[in-house]
Amino acid sequence: MPKLKALFRTCHPLPSLAVTAMFAALIVQTAPHGLGPGAAIPAVLLGELSIGWSNDYFDADRDRLAGRLDKPLASGAIPRQAVLAAALVSVTLSLVLAYSINAAVGTVDAMQMLAGWFYNAGIKGTPLSGLAYAVGFGLIPEFATSTAPSVAAARPSVLAAAALLGVGGHLANALPDLEADRIAGVRGLPNVLAERFSVRTVRSAALTLLVGASGFLALAGTPWLWLAFAASAAVGWWGMGSFGRKPFYAALAIAGIDVTVFVFGGVPLS
Repeated sequence: MPKLKALFRTCHPLPSLAVTAMFAALIVQTAPHGLGPGAAIPAVLLGELSIGWSNDYFDADRDRLAGRLDKPLASGAIPRQAVLAAALVSVTLSLVLAYSINAAVGTVDAMQMLAGWFYNAGIKGTPLSGLAYAVGFGLIPEFATSTAPSVAAARPSVLAAAALLGVGGHLANALPDLEADRIAGVRGLPNVLAERFSVRTVRSAALTLLVGASGFLALAGTPWLWLAFAASAAVGWWGMGSFGRKPFYAALAIAGIDVTVFVFGGVPLS
């Protein structure tokens, strides 16, 4: 039991469930009946678990050196190979389930898994870190629409909104840790932007991308979506000229608006 508990903690359960819930809401809207939701939602969950496990597997040595005893691998609560085995089994099952629906779903799932695994394996420490988020988040609508019997393609504006949400969220998430990352020598996209330009550039880019995501969603043309865009723009304007943690909170608020619109706003995905 202790090892199972440690394995569960290593999969990053809360982020995995949160992302799966977003996928699930879009999948059920697109294909409420049939094999799509029945196989696609478990496929997403297994894929997210594999990304969580692979993250801690690749970071095990770094976490141990940093004294992260809250991490089961760093504290020795579970063998590293057990976590790798769980990650490989779960990503394999994810792909099997996705391809059982159709080739389009399987291909999108494979691309998202590659983005997540390559990010964990080392891309997160390079300027290409944003690309992994653009692919991982940008293809969420395509995954959802591919589960429908018609295997419809997602609208370009929706794909753009999802990609901007992913990259903007990546930049925003890094804001509180930019100084610590600089000392640690982290060289991801947010860190390179902060070093070559300024921390304010990272803040501005994060807010601009997240507001841009709201703008692309508003292209569906309903009053509700334009209202959400106006709210995002107002929050972005408030956070743009601020210092301290205000830009970070502004980015979180805009990301929350974007996700809410995606899930509950009735945005036509295809």
